[in-house]
This record gives sequence, structure tokens and C-alpha cells, in this order.
Amino acid sequence: MRADPSGSGRPRRAVGAVCGVVAAFAGLAVAELVTAAVRPESSPVTAVGAAAVDLTPVAVREWAIGLFGTADKAVLTLGILVVLAAVAAGAGLLAVRRPAAGTAVAGGFGLLGAVAALSRPEASWQDALPSLAGGLTAAAVLGLLVTVAGRPRPAGSPSGGAWALDRRGFGRLVVGVLAVSSAAGLAGRRLGAHGSAGATASRAGLVLPRPAVPAPPVPSGADLRVPGLSPFVTPVRDFYRVDTALVVPRVDAGTWRLRIHGEGVARPLTLGLRELLARPLVEHDITLTCVSNEVGGPYAGNARWLGVPLADLLREAGVRPPSRGGPADQLVARSVDGMTLGTPVETVMDGRAALLAVGMNGEPLPFAHGFPVRMVVPGLYGYVSACKWLAELRLTTFAAYDAYWVRRSWARQAPVKTQSRIDTPRPYAALRPGRVAVAGVAWAQHRGIRRVEVRVDGGPWQEARLGDADGVDTWRQWVWHWEATAGPHTLEVRATDGPGTVQTGVRRGTVPDGATGWHTVRVQVRALG
Repeated sequence: MRADPSGSGRPRRAVGAVCGVVAAFAGLAVAELVTAAVRPESSPVTAVGAAAVDLTPVAVREWAIGLFGTADKAVLTLGILVVLAAVAAGAGLLAVRRPAAGTAVAGGFGLLGAVAALSRPEASWQDALPSLAGGLTAAAVLGLLVTVAGRPRPAGSPSGGAWALDRRGFGRLVVGVLAVSSAAGLAGRRLGAHGSAGATASRAGLVLPRPAVPAPPVPSGADLRVPGLSPFVTPVRDFYRVDTALVVPRVDAGTWRLRIHGEGVARPLTLGLRELLARPLVEHDITLTCVSNEVGGPYAGNARWLGVPLADLLREAGVRPPSRGGPADQLVARSVDGMTLGTPVETVMDGRAALLAVGMNGEPLPFAHGFPVRMVVPGLYGYVSACKWLAELRLTTFAAYDAYWVRRSWARQAPVKTQSRIDTPRPYAALRPGRVAVAGVAWAQHRGIRRVEVRVDGGPWQEARLGDADGVDTWRQWVWHWEATAGPHTLEVRATDGPGTVQTGVRRGTVPDGATGWHTVRVQVRALG
């Protein structure tokens, strides 16, 4: 903007920025209202965020998960809003000088949101409506604001130079726009909540049948009850969540359907939840692990799952594993939001407790963990086995189809690696000399844990005491008592799985099939006195 000899250039720029931000707020509010009539995934911020996740390089995504943990989605959403506010302010500045260009930029962001929404799996033309409505609203409001801001001041009012603003009139207009926008946004939120009320009620009213095959009680010695050690059974509220859903799908159990079809399926099946629950259910304790879990990371949890054996359903559909002549070697699971995960058919049907889970720790699955039905397959990382919000199972081959994560540099098949973690003491803890409990968990799902060893400052390995085993599909707690001496020390841990393979100390990152290495914790033991 050229200098204004009257000294009004800076106020004019400020007004332009305010116009842009207020117009963007109005656009988002209207988009929220329209989203309530379509579906939550069609929201412009959600659609753009999901597209950003898809386009983000794997290394950057893993860095974000490591840095922000389960708050990564909130950080992404906040980042999108910050960028939107900055662009909106720029559009307002441009509109003060060139109204047509400024309003075009404002409307263009709506077009960008529409393209992002239409690019999502399972998208329909209706998914573009919230972004288009929001973009048109933002353009119209921006045009109105800059027009009012540019009007000459009333006769007799104090002079403001070549450009002067009727602050009172403009202020009233801004307040009015903000009030109407807030009402629209609030109405959209309430209507959206009302739209998901059926799903909420269906979960609240669901009574899970008693299992035909209950899990045996957890051995009394499985939980060592060491202060600072992860509990043997992870509470639902503390169970990790790693997925790409910026908005958690809320599926109505009454309308949910699962379709099983594809190569080698002699009898395709379509099941509702009532039909699924009428089958014999089994309980099984299984530890899940995310492939994004760095050495010593938090993305592992142990729960009691209730569900239908997946292999039984596949056999009912006429499926045979490749070892028995079946043509399909990959089971592609698809969620209601279009996410796809590919699981080896041979693994699912080899006798392990692969489940279509409906319950977690004695209650229906939480929405965040896949209600009403998800897959759980012990021994495989979640990205190839643990599809949430399940909608479809399709039999195909690894040669014919790459699932979502495989198209993004991850391995097609990903058995869980043997890992161990020190939970206590925490890194850089200040300790007193004397007896210190060094404790943690170790896992090698479907192989079990035979031994855990700890060493201090690169010295000899010392065998830890293991908690009782609860089968081969769960982690085991361990503890080793250390006579700590003054000074800085480095603690390391390694595990040996059931067949006798020792956890490797070679450090590797999470890509393409899970991290390796020994977890290391550095502590300081303070001298007494």
C-alpha cells in the first residue's frame, strides 16, 4: 500500500486486517452450520486437515507424533486456524485497495476446502457444500465490511484526512457480524451434536452379551504394583490413540453394517451389530502397539477385548488361507471414514485370537477406540491389524492392492518387534543412594516374554524378576532392584521373547516396520550429606 500523506495508512491497514479476520470467522460459522446437515468430516477445517495429513511426508508426521503425542490433531487444527487467520488478514488488506481481488482470495479458500473435502475417501458432492457456503459467506462479508469502511464520514464529523473511518458505524457492523456468526456457529455445533445423539444413545443402550468363552482371571502376580510402573491392564481413559481421524466417527449401532466379500469368498456376508452379537463371543487379553512407537515410547496398552473370532466369520464366508489353496493373501479392512488397513489372511486364520471386537475392559468400545466394531489381531502392529469403525472386509492380494499406510512407505507386513521399556525411574530423575526399584514392561505379542535384563553403565546384564504371564499376547511387567551409588548413571533394558530371540540393541527408527534398540534412561544419584 502506498504511503498516505494524511497519516491514515496504518489505521486503514488495520481495518483491512480486521475485515478479513471477521469475514473468515463468519465463513467458518456458516460452514459449521451447513456441516451439521452433511457430515462432520465435511467441515472445511477437518477436510483440509485430513488432506494435510495425507500429503505430509512420513518423516514429518512421525516427528509430529513424537513431539506432540496424542495432541497432534489439536495442534494441526490450531495451525490451520492460524494460517487461515493470517491469509484472511491478508485478503482484508488486499480488499481495501482492490475489493474484487480481496474477496476472490476469501472465496478461494472456500474452493480449496471443497476440493479437500471431495478428495476424501467416501466423499460425495454434498461434502463440498460447507466449504463453498463458507467461502461465499466470507467473500460477501468481506465485501460488505470494506465497502462500509470506505464510505465518506458524515458531514460535520471531525476530519480524518483523505481517508477517514466512521468508527461507530463500522464497529456496530462488526459486532453485528460477530454476533450473527457466533449464533450460526453455535447452532451448527448443537445440530451436529443432535445428529450424533442417535449414535451416543445406541452406545449407552448397548448391553454386551456374556462371553461364551470368558478370559481367565489375570494372574495375581501379573501386576507387580511398583510405584511408577504402568498398570498391567491399561484403563480405557489412558489407552493410547493414534489415527488420522481429526473428527472421531460416531456410528449409530442400529444402522451399522459390515460387508465381507472379495476373492475366494464363496458366501459374501452382510452383518448388523445385532447379528454379530448373536454369535458366540470370546474374551482375550491383548496388548496393542503402534508402529509409530519409538523405543521406550508410550504407544502400547493392554486391555481385555470382547468379540467374535474373525477366522470363524471368514471360514463361514468360504475363505481359505493361502496355505490351504485360498486365492487371497490380504484382508483389507475399511473404516467408515475410508481408512484402509491390510492384514495377512494367513496370520488372521492361523489360530491366534484375531477378533472383531465389540468390548474393551468390560464395556462397549468407546467412540475413540472404534465403536461399534473394530479389529484386534495380536502380534501385528496396529496399522496392519487394528482397523477402527469397521465397515468392510475385502479379500484380495498384496500384489493387487496397497492399503493406506503401505502407499506411504510403511511395510506391507509388520509383526510386532520384541521391545522393553523402563517406566521407573524416569529419565533424569534425582535419586537417593541405596536400593532403587528399576521397573517397566516388555512385550512380544504372540511370542511372549521369557526374560528381561537390565544393566548399569554398560556393565554386565542382570536378570530382572518378571510378573506372572497372562498368555503370550500381553506384555509382562518386570522389576530389578539396584543398589544405587552416587553419581550419574545410565540404565538399559533388553528382553528375550518366548522362542529365545534376544531384543536387538541396534537403533532404528519407526519406518518402515517399527523401531528397534534398547531403551536407555539416564539418572543422577545424589550423595547423602
